[in-house]
This record gives sequence, C-alpha cells and structure tokens, in this order.
Amino acid sequence: MKSQYLQTWQSLVLGVIASVLVLVSFNSFIVINPGEAGVLSILGKAKDGVLEEGLHFKPPLVSQVAIYDLTVQKFEVPAQSSTRDLQDLSARFAINFRIDPAEVVEIRRKQGTLANIVSKIIAPQTQESFKIAAARRTVEEAITKRNDLKEDFDTALGQRLEKYGILVIDTSVVDLTFSPEFARAVEEKQIAEQRAQRAVYVAQEAEQEAQADINRARGRAEAQRLLAETLKAEGGQLVLQKEAIEAWRQGGSQMPEVLVMGDKGNNVPFLFNLGNLQQAPKLRSEGT
Repeated sequence: MKSQYLQTWQSLVLGVIASVLVLVSFNSFIVINPGEAGVLSILGKAKDGVLEEGLHFKPPLVSQVAIYDLTVQKFEVPAQSSTRDLQDLSARFAINFRIDPAEVVEIRRKQGTLANIVSKIIAPQTQESFKIAAARRTVEEAITKRNDLKEDFDTALGQRLEKYGILVIDTSVVDLTFSPEFARAVEEKQIAEQRAQRAVYVAQEAEQEAQADINRARGRAEAQRLLAETLKAEGGQLVLQKEAIEAWRQGGSQMPEVLVMGDKGNNVPFLFNLGNLQQAPKLRSEGT
C-alpha cells in the first residue's frame, strides 16, 4: 500500500518536471519572421545585437524579446504653422517611414514601442519641419507652389528623423487649409479680377463696334463717290435708268407713276406723270 502511494507520488512529480521542461524548452526559443527584428532583454537590460529573421535562443524565464516591424509604416500627422506673411496655415501629412534595422536596439532603449515613436518623435518633428517649410514663403506661394513646400518639408523631416533611426520613405500633403480671412481675401481678389476682365472685354467690344461703324461709313462714302463719278462719266444716264428698272422690278413690276426720259445730250431729264394718262379717260367720260 505504502509502495503504491510512493509510486503515484513519484509519477506526479515526474509529470510536473516534464511539463516544466517542455514549457522551458518552448520558452527558450523565439522565431523572428521576415520583415521583423527583435531585441533581446535579459532581466530588463537590452542586449547588443539585433535578432534578425529566423530561430533564436533566449534564456528562459528571465528574458523577453521585443519585436519591431521593419516594413514601411504609414501615419497621418497634423501640423500648423504661420507663413512668411503671418497667415495661419494648417496641413495634414501622410508619412511613410520605416525603422533602420541597425538602430533597433537604440530605439528600444530610448523610444520604446512604435506608438511612442509616432507620438514622441514623428509627430513633433513633423510640426517643426512644417514650420521651417512654411516660414520660407507666403500663404499664396504655399498654395501655388505646393511641390516646393513639400520638398522643403521632406528635407527638414528626413534630416531630423534620421538621427532617431527613422528613415523617411515618402510624404504627401493630404490636406492644406488656410485661415477664413485669407479665404475671403482670395475670393474678393478673384471677383475683382473677373470684373476687370469683363471691363476689358466690354471696352474691346465697343472699340470693335466703333471701328465697324467707321468701316461701314467709309464703305458708303466710297460707294457714293464711285456712283457720282459713274453718273458724271459718259453713259451715266444708262446706269441711272438701269437702277430705275431694277427698282421697278423689285417693287412688283407696277407701272411707275413718274417716267424719266431724256436723251444723250439733254442734261435735264423730262419727268412724265403716267398716272395722269390713266386718269384721263375717266375725266373725258365724266365730261361727256
């Protein structure tokens, strides 16, 4: 009975020991995936040397490994500044960055987690870099020369974050806004420019119309001069008679009330009223 009890106790102890050994063995290794890096800390002290992708041994129970993502990260960070002409300018930047693998241990020691890197390093340095870029130009230049603003911002931010082991891959301006006062000023300027352009157009239109009137008047004067010269020349009476016939046809080919007659040597035309001929029979019949 007693021996049976001892065997049961020994089996239980051996099972506990085996479980502890299995647990310890699993806790003694760490797998680092591609695109990651690890920092080994023993009793709270970070060890030199980065754990790259693959299987690594770590002392059980007294150590831990912090994993850092080395792939490109993206965060949007707001920023505010004043321009050279003292106008308020607000922006929102999308920043693509990654951690320098060679600086992972120092980042672990000084900055800690990725959340700390964004809030304590990237966000304030973004603000300062935007102040540098915005202070070099007016608010109108910041809007019309947006690429130049971005280049200055990229240069300042890259230099500032590099010393923290953060590599800036690319940035983009998600949003760029200015003060309501400047917005009203821009709107009023656009309205004034549109009115000025309209006034120039109206003036040009009036000038063109006046020139057209002058050209028409010159044309009429030239036509009258040519007609006068034609009438004075030999055969001018024929031109006048032709125009009279054309006018008669256009009027419906009615018998004219007045017929102009003359010969080649007669300068004073003879006017003959044909209406009297039509009325003469009526007068004779009434007299009879």
